[in-house]
Amino acid sequence: MNEFVRGLKKGFPICLGYIPVSFTFGLIAVKMGFNPLEATIISMTNMASAGQFAGIRLIEGGAPYIELVITTLVINLRYMLMSLSLSQKVAPDLPFYKRAIMAFCITDEVFALAAMEKEDVGFPFFGGLMTTPIIGWTTGTLLGAVASSLLSPMLQGCFGIALYCMFIAIIIPPARKGRKVAIAVIVSALLSCIFKYVPGINMLSKSGGGGWAIIVAAILGAALCASIKEIKRFRRRMLKGGAHV
Repeated sequence: MNEFVRGLKKGFPICLGYIPVSFTFGLIAVKMGFNPLEATIISMTNMASAGQFAGIRLIEGGAPYIELVITTLVINLRYMLMSLSLSQKVAPDLPFYKRAIMAFCITDEVFALAAMEKEDVGFPFFGGLMTTPIIGWTTGTLLGAVASSLLSPMLQGCFGIALYCMFIAIIIPPARKGRKVAIAVIVSALLSCIFKYVPGINMLSKSGGGGWAIIVAAILGAALCASIKEIKRFRRRMLKGGAHV
């Protein structure tokens, strides 16, 4: 129980941080045609902020299921890597069902706190760590969904800006620390603009909810950075080989 309470206390700041973002999600979801109960259930069963925002836009645009699945997979792919990393910090004999429960709430912030633990991450601690963020994310969505009928259109538009602020907050810090990440962000942004505004090519963005444009831009941006890294590595090997000769 002490470990569970410790997890609750560590997760409480995450809970507070999730409320304004999920409030915006609830607001936008209702604006797109979802009722408050549907919006709340989406947040209760998902802990993927960017994936949820993209998902409801695709649903609103009438995108096919395959586009919805692949788009959310690409956006949430980082959670798979986080899960693989965190699996090295849990006890090897931890039952599968407990691992599955822990995997449900591996978000950027929860992963960061769990990864900083000096000892192995136990199920009671992680259970407490994930409880408060889930409550904050779900409660914020419910409040935003209910408040959508009370706020004026101007105020709703102001809250919509929070979505773009969230995306900027996600990409700017890692882009400042790593040049490769910055290149990937810039390339993906340029490709998104091309898919949006260039005649003929912009059909990719107009189909469904624009999920295919997101998929292509993200994959090409990441592939370009990976290629640059491999080219540099190959060049170093060639220079070393030439030096030996």
